[in-house]
Formats: sequence, structure tokens, C-alpha cells
Amino acid sequence: MGLRINDTVPDFTAETDHGTIQFHDWIGDNWAILFSHPKDFTPVCTTEFGAVAQLAEEWEKRGTKVIGVSVDGVEEHKGWKKDIEKVAGTDAGFPIIADEGLEVSKAFDMLPAEAYMPDGRTPNDSATVRAVFIIGPDKQLKLSMTYPMNVGRNFAEVLRALDGLQTAAKHTVATPANWNVGDDVVIPTSFDEAAAKEKFGEFKTVLPYLRMAKTPS
Repeated sequence: MGLRINDTVPDFTAETDHGTIQFHDWIGDNWAILFSHPKDFTPVCTTEFGAVAQLAEEWEKRGTKVIGVSVDGVEEHKGWKKDIEKVAGTDAGFPIIADEGLEVSKAFDMLPAEAYMPDGRTPNDSATVRAVFIIGPDKQLKLSMTYPMNVGRNFAEVLRALDGLQTAAKHTVATPANWNVGDDVVIPTSFDEAAAKEKFGEFKTVLPYLRMAKTPS
């Protein structure tokens, strides 16, 4: 059974291009995003990791650490970082896990238990290792996304989803379709009319079960 929302994510020790980490200790009291890809020096993933690098200030504003994972080794990661930085036009300051033994990929259910990396491997051998996991400070999985190899991930959407998760956690609300920071939020149905009035003040009842309000200050 794969990881489900609100499961505690696996803890592990791993080598990265920034040195050895213990995953839960590395997260600390922060939010974290683990994003994976099938192989270094591949075109789509180079653009994606560049996009992550360009958002460094946004991750920091949100108290969020980001970390990559690949089935290649530390030295390959260090060499690939130069290409990522060339594409991004900025430093790629986040670590990348060297998951050569597939321990992390299997622990997060990105590859079947019997998977292995053959000699002369290609990205197709680890194609399913292409996912995004957003993890809360409680070390629980809050959101996951999996993409095919030929569609680049939209990290503006990852950032938007992170905003939604953090807003929901902080204010006990939900967010509607296409929500962005500053938009009205959904009042959970667990709030009766009196409780909703006390917490949110004025709100709009669209349907008996759909009530919209400003995000509490």
C-alpha cells in the first residue's frame, strides 16, 4: 500500500550533494517538499529543477525546505547542478539525494519492491520516480502528485497548493477550486451558523453546505 494523505512519511538516512542527512531531522519544524526525477542530465527535469531554484525566496517565505531525489550518485548531482544553474540563471541551493540503492524511491512507493537499476540504465528504468510530496512539520504527507516523463511539472501550482495547505492548517478552513492567496475561503461544514459567525464574521452562503468568507486575519 502506498503512502496516503496524513501518513507519517518514511524517515531515512541518505547521502546528498550537501552531505549526509537524516530526513526527519532535516525537516525539523519546517514544511518540506521532496521532488523526484528518474535521472540526472535529462531535459525536462533540468528545466524543472531550474524552476525550483528560481523559487528559492518563495520557499523561504513559507518556511519550506525543498530537496530533490535521483537514482544517480552525488558526483553526478554536483555536475548536473551546473547545468541546472545555467538554465535557471541562479544558484540551485537545495540538496539532491543520491538514491542509487533505490531505498528512498521504494520507501515512498515510487518503484515496486523488486525494481533494480540495470547496467547502462536509462530514464525509462526509473520512469515512475517522478513525483512531488508536500510534507508538514508533523512529518505527515499533506499532498502528492505524480507526473509522466513527457509533461513538465508546474511549480507555480506546487507553490499554490502549498499556500492552500498552510492557509487551511493555520485557519481551519478549506480552499475552493483555483484558489489563490487573498481569495475567499470555504467555511468547513463542521462550523454551525453561530460558530461560523463568531470565527469569520460576515460570510456568504452560496448553498447550505457552501459558505465563503475572507481568510481570518
